[in-house]
Amino acid sequence: MALGYANGAGAYQQVRTHGGVEAADAHGLITMLMDGGLERIRFATGCIATGNIAGKGEAISRAIEIVGTLQASLNHDVKTALVGQLDSLYDYMSRRLLLANVKNDVAILDEVAGLLRQLRESWVAIPADARQLAEATS
Repeated sequence: MALGYANGAGAYQQVRTHGGVEAADAHGLITMLMDGGLERIRFATGCIATGNIAGKGEAISRAIEIVGTLQASLNHDVKTALVGQLDSLYDYMSRRLLLANVKNDVAILDEVAGLLRQLRESWVAIPADARQLAEATS
């Protein structure tokens, strides 16, 4: 699993080097954060399987940081129930990741990965014209 993580980290580095982060719009940056969170959860799962406690702790800590960044990126000035629901979901995910770390529980990691994957799928399904409209009004 460590090899998979190294390859993933290399891919992120390659994207950053080739202007992925610098050229990404807000929508793209959120997508990259979600991908990073999923990658860290996968790595933590592998660390639990191999008994790499330090690696597990670091990967889960980074996943929690990413979820926190996603939560902090919510625009609470937008008056919609969705913002509050996402805020609560990100809080729930962070708490579950903490519990997974304490209990070495792969099932909890799978649960959080599933939630994050669903959010990502919905996020990337937003049509480009709706994204442009949202950016123009913010």
